[in-house]
Amino acid sequence: MNKGTKIFLGILTVVVLGGVAYAALTAPDQRSGVDKVGDAISKLDEGVDDAARELEDRTPAERIGDEIEDATDGDRN
Repeated sequence: MNKGTKIFLGILTVVVLGGVAYAALTAPDQRSGVDKVGDAISKLDEGVDDAARELEDRTPAERIGDEIEDATDGDRN
């Protein structure tokens, strides 16, 4: 395989993986109402705001962003 083919396959691989990641992170919320209530109940120990957020329709990317934000909030000792 020549160098041009390897570069083309590398770029094609990156584009395909990027497309799959984009589709996965922007997928609509597929949880049922019962699932959302269950998730909200499990988040009550973290606060009412976190529990209420579980009742909203959010993409996986938004949910990941919320978890990162929650992990970086608070006082550091």
